[in-house]
Amino acid sequence: MERRRLHLILTLALIAVIFLALWWADTHLGEFPLRVARTGAIYVVAAVAYNLVNGITGQFSLGPNGFMALGGYTTALLILPLQQKQFVWFLEPLMWPFNSFSLPAYMFGLAVVLGGVVGALGALLVGIPSFRLRGDYLAIATFGFGEIIFVLANNLIPLTNGPLGMKGIPEYANVYWCFGAAVVATLVVSNIANSSYGRAMKAIRDDEIAAEAMGVNVFRTKMLSFVTSGFFGGVAGGLLVSLITTVSPTLFTFGMTFNLLIIIVLGGLGSITGSVFTGFGFALMSEVLRVVEAPINIGALHIPGVPGMRMVVFSVLLILLMIFYRRGLFGQFELSWDWVLSVLRVSRGVQEWKRERKTESS
Repeated sequence: MERRRLHLILTLALIAVIFLALWWADTHLGEFPLRVARTGAIYVVAAVAYNLVNGITGQFSLGPNGFMALGGYTTALLILPLQQKQFVWFLEPLMWPFNSFSLPAYMFGLAVVLGGVVGALGALLVGIPSFRLRGDYLAIATFGFGEIIFVLANNLIPLTNGPLGMKGIPEYANVYWCFGAAVVATLVVSNIANSSYGRAMKAIRDDEIAAEAMGVNVFRTKMLSFVTSGFFGGVAGGLLVSLITTVSPTLFTFGMTFNLLIIIVLGGLGSITGSVFTGFGFALMSEVLRVVEAPINIGALHIPGVPGMRMVVFSVLLILLMIFYRRGLFGQFELSWDWVLSVLRVSRGVQEWKRERKTESS
């Protein structure tokens, strides 16, 4: 069978298995594990897209929280019920046209996609002037973009309701939407990374001047990476606000970018597989480590709870990783069907060898 057709069949079979497992989980598991799984899937969407810029293209961006904020607010404005809008905007009225319509539940996917489009437009606007910069200067420029979005979210009260934010957002982001977005984001970013555009991105990462000398259109390639990342960042923001049913400026501070940076560095810069595994791992560990923020009694010793201690643990883990294992858990390794089939062939060969040895000895 042709190699590409075999890979396509195996990918479709894997997607079918994933959604069968989701159906079982949705009908048998409780609300808490499902919520952790949905959070992990949203982290995967944002982290995979962020890794396309930082890991694969090698551009140090600090602005994914801004893209997520654009997508989150757009989605919230589109799906928040009209009655809830009248209740939420009591300081100043909500501006037209958002005060005159609300999308029904079956159009939630459209709202999330539009949130992604707004995130992509934000990436386009910040990318055009910023790509004249490199390294630390680009990081500062993109960090400034995230701060601008934060300030606008606090002060554009007729659009964002300011620091009060929006409450009562419908919880449409079920496991199918979250994992569906994670699968789509992973496949799209993986296909881009393995295409001629992906090879151009890796060439820019390794040596931008040499890539330009070899005929790579550096600006266009960087822009493709940035806009794709902005789109999926907006999608992740839209899913997140629907998952937690509220949005405010504090949800998309620089702390969100720091979380994503931990995920892609722990997984391995440039490794999509690493971002997927550590995205789910980060969501799980965030819940497990809640114990370090609660008061602890050890005999007569009382240790008071310290809010935010989880992030201290993650930060220490990141420092240790940078000191002893800079390439992250996966380095630049990618889990592919070729690798899986080769492992199965080796395993089958070992089993046949053991069987032959047993026959000879008997």
